Parts: sequence; C-alpha cells; structure tokens
Amino acid sequence: MSPKILTNGPSGARWQLILAHGSGAPMDSDFMNTVAEGLAAEGLRVLRFEFPYMRKRRLTGKPSPPDRAPVLEASWREMVDRHPHPRQLIGGKSLGGRVAARVAPSLPVRAVICLGFPFHAPATPERTRLDDLSALTVPTLILQGTRDPFGTKSEVRAYRLPRHIQTHWLADANHSFEPPRSSGHTHAEHLSSAVQAITAFVRKLESADAQP
Repeated sequence: MSPKILTNGPSGARWQLILAHGSGAPMDSDFMNTVAEGLAAEGLRVLRFEFPYMRKRRLTGKPSPPDRAPVLEASWREMVDRHPHPRQLIGGKSLGGRVAARVAPSLPVRAVICLGFPFHAPATPERTRLDDLSALTVPTLILQGTRDPFGTKSEVRAYRLPRHIQTHWLADANHSFEPPRSSGHTHAEHLSSAVQAITAFVRKLESADAQP
C-alpha cells in the first residue's frame, strides 16, 4: 500500500509542485514516477496525491470510475490548503491537470502545469473542454504530444489559446508521450524533454520574480 502522499525533492525548495494523476493510472505509475523524480533532481519539491476513487481502487483492487467534479475539485483544494507554499504550482496528468486548471483561479497558486491536456474525448473532437481553461489567468504550461487523440497539434493550434497558456510539443507522441518506433524518438526522450520544459518554465517564473 502506497502512502496517501508521495514527496520528491528538497523540503526547502523555492518552488513546490503538486501533481495529480490521470483517470486510469495511480500517482505512482511509471509516468508519474519519472516526471516527479526528474523534477526533484532539478531542485523542485514535488507532492503527489490520489483522488478518492483511485484510493478506493488501490484498496479493493477493482476498477472504479473517476469521482464527480465536486469531489475532484474538493480534493485539490484540500491538498493546496494542507500543503501551502509561497511559490505553489499545481498540475497533473490528463484528468489531474484538467481539474487543476479548473480550480486554479480560486487557489493561491502561481502557475499550472498540464501533462497531456484532454482537450476533447477522442471520439468527439467537436465537443471541446476549453471551458476548463477559460478562467485561467496565471501562467500555464501544457505539454502535449503532436498525435495526442485528446488534442493534436493542428487541433490545438486552431483553438488560439491565450498567450499566458504555453504549449510544449512532443513530436509524434500520444497522450502518454509515447512515440511510435518508426518516429526516431523514444518515450524516455520525451519524458526527459517534458521535465526540461517544466524546469525552464519555472526558471522563467523565477526570473519574473527577480525583476523590480
């Protein structure tokens, strides 16, 4: 049984990032472990937590659907309230990042980081989830595969997102940042690229803080 919260990185770090998992995999998936450990090595403090439905799945071993939106949002608010930091960042994988973006305007956070944003369900690209981003005013970084069925590069570019929402593209990658073998890229390469993009994003925030 994993703990309710996983932590990586120095306790005295200048920036703290709280990450939530995606809809189908827990907070200690290989994807989440790699990203959290990579960011910790860059000096960030990374906290991970699970929504109630995922904790239940861990206890019972049986699949369960994601909680309803009010429960997911309340989980985020509780995490930020219990783990305050003067330079707080929030985000997550897919569902986790989507809910983080939705609640960020009501929380004391400096920025949002989304690892594969679900802009729409794969079967219904016409039904976008742009409303989840509409209230955001803080800097936001979305890391997205160019072949993500939840939002390809051509689709997302057509949305014309506001300037405070940046997108880092991972060539030929899917929703989990996995590229086909024929692409010449590797999953490890893309995960490393994601870590470096997040690190650069945080450094820009740091530079902005230093300006008079």
